[in-house]
Order: sequence, then structure tokens, then C-alpha cells
Amino acid sequence: MHKSVLLNEVIEYLNPNPGEIFYDGTANGGGHSLAIWERVKPNGKVLAIDKDESAMKRLKDEVQKIGANFIFFTGSYENIDEYLKKAKIDKVDGILLDLGYSSYQIEEGKRGFSFLRDELLIMRYETNLDFGNELTAYHVVNSFPKPRIIEILKEYGEERQAEKIAEAIVRQRKIKKIETSKELAEIIENAVKRKGKIHPATKTFQAIRIFVNQELEELKNALKKFPKFLKQGGRLAVISFHSLEDRIVKRFLKEHKDDFQILTKKPVIPTKKEVLENKRSRSAKLRVAIKL
Repeated sequence: MHKSVLLNEVIEYLNPNPGEIFYDGTANGGGHSLAIWERVKPNGKVLAIDKDESAMKRLKDEVQKIGANFIFFTGSYENIDEYLKKAKIDKVDGILLDLGYSSYQIEEGKRGFSFLRDELLIMRYETNLDFGNELTAYHVVNSFPKPRIIEILKEYGEERQAEKIAEAIVRQRKIKKIETSKELAEIIENAVKRKGKIHPATKTFQAIRIFVNQELEELKNALKKFPKFLKQGGRLAVISFHSLEDRIVKRFLKEHKDDFQILTKKPVIPTKKEVLENKRSRSAKLRVAIKL
């Protein structure tokens, strides 16, 4: 079961009130969205956005049961201008992003996100993907030249062993196409010695996933748009799971001091209790700012 990370902290900082409108750009399992709804009901609204069509369907079913006022859009959260126009909403009282993938996508998605599973190398969030015509992890490992793979692993995974790993990938694909997440993980594990508890494929999988979904570019584009669509006094909350994302959010808020007052001088991190209950939360960092 997917557990929403830093749920209590998000609600405390966003401080939703009855009648307000919130934009959850990464709704997925709906934990944050539903908690926000409890605070804005009965006259408030929640705009729930996600690329994952199956996640949207699950959330719609849940919302229908409780009769909540949700507006759904399947797609990227960076398209906030398009979605608000369609919903006939000018500005919102709060925006939330919970970046990265969810437990649902690992456990049920069968899209190759995890190196612990034997699944097709897709690593895209969309469930309605036009497979073969859109970029996937399969294309990266089987078609990209070695220098480009090295570049991706270094830029998006900060992988120090990028050259060794890329060499092993290229050598193996000459023998046979790399088709599954398990195959890729084994290639990496044979090429790089494990150090400590962290699996040697961790950073490679992160890098390829971020690259094929254009996650960092998407985040940068969205942040540029958000000030225009937040009401004065509205709040922006972003949960990131690695330093690349957190750096982008931190830099954006520093560069937009005229637009935002930062409420979290240091990022909010999970309690020890939450980490014990939900291992995925251990790397989470929450940054929040209020629109001036």
C-alpha cells in the first residue's frame, strides 16, 4: 500500500481552509489530495494531476465513494496553465508536488522501475504509453552510444562508476538486447562491486528514469509558471527525493525572493518513526514557501 510521505507536515505547512482550491500536481495514490480535501470541504476544490492513468482511475473511484469535489487531469503537472484554463480557475491557494515514483508504480506498474523485479525496461509513468514510438529505458540501454549513456549516468544519477557501467551495458547488448530490469541490474552488479547495503544499480536506475521522463526539465518548467497561478498568501510545497531535485527547488526559491517568502529555512525531513514505517520516506525533503 502506498503511504504518502510527510503527510502531517504537508498539511501543517499548506494549512488548507474551507472553500480553498488546491493543485496537487502528483496526485497518484491520493493520500495528500484526500487529506487536503478534508480541510477544504464542502465548498473547496482539489485539482488532481498525474501522468499515470491507472493511478487516476483508482483515485477517481475513491473520490466518487466520498463525494469529494475533485477535478482530474491526466498529464504533466507543468501544464498548470492549460488545466486551470479548462477548469475555469484563475489562481489557486496552494500547490503541492510529491516528486518521483510511488509504491503502486513499483508493486503493480510492471514498468521496470525497480532493479529487484524482472519487468520490461520501460521506466515511464504513463500507462497509456505508445510503446515503441516513445522513449523508454529500453531505448537508452540498447540504442544510445556509450558516451551518451555515461553522460546520462553522471548527470542524472551522479554515478561515479558511469564509464564501467556503460561499458558493461554496451558489451552485453552486442551479444543480446537488454530487455528487463533484472537483466540490467545483473549487468551492473557484475560490473561494479557492491559497497555497503546500497545496490550498485540504484543510481543507474535513478538516472535512466529521470532522463526518460525528463523529470528535472519538467520541474524547472513548472516552477517558472507557478508564481503566476498562486494567490497572494498561497503556498507552494515540494517534496523531493534526491539532491538534484532539491537543488532545483532550493535555487528557484532563492532566485525568486520577490515572489516568495521561504517558510522552511532547512528542508523538513521525516521523523524516525515515519522512516521505520515507510522506508521510501528516508530521503524525502520538504520545502515550502508562501506567495508574496
